Amino acid sequence: MKILFLDQSGKLGGAELCLVDIAKLYGKNALVGLFADGDFRKLLETNHIPVKVFKNPGINVNKDSNLFTALASLGTVVNLIQQIVNLAQDYDMIYANTQKALVVGAIASLLTHKPLVYHLHDILSLDHFSKTNLQVAITLINKFASLVIANSQASKNAFIAAGGKANIEVVYNGFNVNNYQVSENNITELKQQLQLTNKFIIGHFSRLSPWKGQHILIDALVKCPENVIVILVGDALFGEDEYVNQLHQKVATLGIESRVKFLGFRNDIPQLMTMCDLVVHTSTAPEPFGRVIVEGMLCGKPVIAAKAGGAIELVEDGINGFLVTPNNPQELAQTINYCLQETEIVKNIAKNAQINASQRFDVNVINQQIQAIIKSPTSAAF
Repeated sequence: MKILFLDQSGKLGGAELCLVDIAKLYGKNALVGLFADGDFRKLLETNHIPVKVFKNPGINVNKDSNLFTALASLGTVVNLIQQIVNLAQDYDMIYANTQKALVVGAIASLLTHKPLVYHLHDILSLDHFSKTNLQVAITLINKFASLVIANSQASKNAFIAAGGKANIEVVYNGFNVNNYQVSENNITELKQQLQLTNKFIIGHFSRLSPWKGQHILIDALVKCPENVIVILVGDALFGEDEYVNQLHQKVATLGIESRVKFLGFRNDIPQLMTMCDLVVHTSTAPEPFGRVIVEGMLCGKPVIAAKAGGAIELVEDGINGFLVTPNNPQELAQTINYCLQETEIVKNIAKNAQINASQRFDVNVINQQIQAIIKSPTSAAF
């Protein structure tokens, strides 16, 4: 089977990392079409996955766009659709991995009569999307998608609640478990480089964005002992630089500059996570899946996650991690301090999490699930 994958981003995010693992299965029978150039294209090439960056001036529509903004981008979309239609003739399926890819892929599917698969990596709700974008997405999926792959039950439930009626299956993200086995020598060296020796290190791994809640962790930090340090790994991706400035100002105002390190975008996530004593997830709105939660578990670290969305499917409170009320710095601080005090209990919880995550989210098992449902005879288009 030859598959034309489509993704709007040149940057690396959870959806893009997931796509690498899926496209790799099909080798030369896959082509990943990108609407922008960047590190994602480089990663695809490193993994020997055929990739093409389409020539287009950019689709100026985001999750908050209204109808007028969407209409203003039609000229760009028409040009992009024509390029994809020409390419799709040589493929058996169009696989849209993001929402902008869905818009273009749906129209290309109509014009080429190729089946469309949509991989849903989002919670389709007004917490994350404008009313216009939400309506457009649901309409296109219902009308054109032969199959929707949701990355969690939470994503599936939100899709149905928003009016989704297309055939939908839940498949969690997969991970190469071996990538999260890190040498202790590397960790010692990394701590020295970052001047974090003899510190209790809390890691937050996400793009810097208000709904990712880095400010909540900073508020919680002031209620923790002085030797507790926070590393913020990630940077602004979608014009959220003002939030980054606000975070720096908050840290300065609280007088904790020496206790918060902004590391920006990094390629050594497994090493940094393994270096941490605790991994914290603080999203203020329901998370579709929670990739960093699983990564923390695979690194053998205790994880504290916001109790909403996909995180609830990953973490069983007190068994393989901890769940706290979203947007509640006080509760977060209490849980962090518990982890500081009850070291043996927390160590066992982290070990349970590592074993559980290695079994549930092994990329080989997940990819078999995706291949099986794509080939499933219950999907008439296939």
